[in-house]
Amino acid sequence: MATTIPEVKRPKVVPHDEWLAARKELKAKEKELTHLRDAISRQRRALPWEKIEKPYTFDSSGGKVALADLFDGRSQLVVYHFMFGPGWKEGCPSCSFWADHFDGMTIHLANRDTTLVVISRAPLAEIQAFQKRMGWKFKWVSSFESDFNFDYHVSFTPEERATGKVYYNYTMEEFPSEEAPGVSVFARDAAGEVFHTYSVYERGIDILNGTYNFLDLVPKGRDEDGFSFAMSWVRHHDRYTEGYFVDPDLKPSDLFAKYEQRKDTASSGKSPS
Repeated sequence: MATTIPEVKRPKVVPHDEWLAARKELKAKEKELTHLRDAISRQRRALPWEKIEKPYTFDSSGGKVALADLFDGRSQLVVYHFMFGPGWKEGCPSCSFWADHFDGMTIHLANRDTTLVVISRAPLAEIQAFQKRMGWKFKWVSSFESDFNFDYHVSFTPEERATGKVYYNYTMEEFPSEEAPGVSVFARDAAGEVFHTYSVYERGIDILNGTYNFLDLVPKGRDEDGFSFAMSWVRHHDRYTEGYFVDPDLKPSDLFAKYEQRKDTASSGKSPS
């Protein structure tokens, strides 16, 4: 990889006292950001809920399950909407980048009354084959025979895409794929009723990516500024090679077209609930 990564651009080098003064100045701004994040988190938790009236059914390794079953006996459920459509050759590399962080956190979430589940529209057999390849253990279910992905605006019908814009991240916008990433949060009360509490998309899910948070600490940061598509450097973790090539002109539409190539004739349209 060294052949594709430019040298670090070194800023001014100063004596320790001057460095310390600059660091303390930045620390004050970091604390402001931390306090703002705490305030926004309180506002997020205070959002009103909406009751889930529609029955959703998913395919899991244990058979058909309802949305309430995904809580696994807990009162809070976090769903990662993973971009993996019916018949795709493999799951989205960017979503895979996020998913590489999930296995280590599931036990900690469980001990804070929270279950993490990944949901994709690909049929379960395709999900399981890809999950085995990637070595992941987290719970991953299929919404192939459900309206779930469409109702949470992370899958788009051919008719929606034909208009040039789809409803995503609470607005109409162009999007280069039939599938989109996001996170949705649900709560279940003592009576077993399920509520939708929060959903977030696009850059809003950055906070869940530990690698990005580490890269934000180092001198080169994410090192994506020269790319037409910021994440064009990302690969499935089994496809990084020494000196691998990053195309700075790669566009999201080109990337997603590659991963949306069908292995077979599986339907890409909306399936009935």
